[in-house]
Amino acid sequence: MINGYSLDPHPRANFAKEQFAVVRIPRVKRERVPAASVEIVEDLETAMAQANPDKKFYATKVVGPARSSEGTMLYYLVEIYNYEA
Repeated sequence: MINGYSLDPHPRANFAKEQFAVVRIPRVKRERVPAASVEIVEDLETAMAQANPDKKFYATKVVGPARSSEGTMLYYLVEIYNYEA
């Protein structure tokens, strides 16, 4: 609140935010993945416990969801925690 004005455009606005997740990533070189491949979890510890790199499920930090220009809901990968190049 600055001089009585709120900087939030709308109190119910839903902005993309960073969250921990388990993501199925067929090719780790991707920067974004479809929302259907993302399971949001409470924290990094939970993501690490549920990850299974042998089956292409990785603990990640993601930002999203966001709508692509094609209308698909996507998450952007910020970090992949259990990937070894």
